[in-house]
Amino acid sequence: MIEVSEEEEELELDFDRDETPLILKTHEKINRNLAGEIITFQEGYVEVRLTTTVDMLADDVGLIHGGYIFSAADFAAMAAVNEKNVVLVASSCQFLAPVKLHNEVNFIARVRHTEGRKRNVYVTGHVLDIKVFEGEFKTVITERHVLKLTLTDKADAIVEKEK
Repeated sequence: MIEVSEEEEELELDFDRDETPLILKTHEKINRNLAGEIITFQEGYVEVRLTTTVDMLADDVGLIHGGYIFSAADFAAMAAVNEKNVVLVASSCQFLAPVKLHNEVNFIARVRHTEGRKRNVYVTGHVLDIKVFEGEFKTVITERHVLKLTLTDKADAIVEKEK
């Protein structure tokens, strides 16, 4: 039996008392069948598992379309940032190996850099121990929803004017 000192026991109790479960603040309505399920959720760190389905097929051989892989990686990045109005502004990704029907792709997303409202998130995706995806996601946290920003109001006015 491992002995725990009273001091260590107190530290464990304090840690348990202070631990507040995180609540997902973004992408709450995303289709988890297409974007993956959150498996581990910590501040600045998320693990998402995508189980590929027939709806994701690109061909008759069993290849999964890369857009679904990207979508799950993007969802993992957004969840790692976990701010209500986080948006993707750029990404640099590599698809390292094909993914096929019924594969489970496990994504790990880590916030690597924070500067003001900007966050850079590094995401990897693995099928078993094979790395199939790697990407850097650049995000920005906006004050309001991206569709409610002044910029979109001006764009809507231009479109209406052209009609």
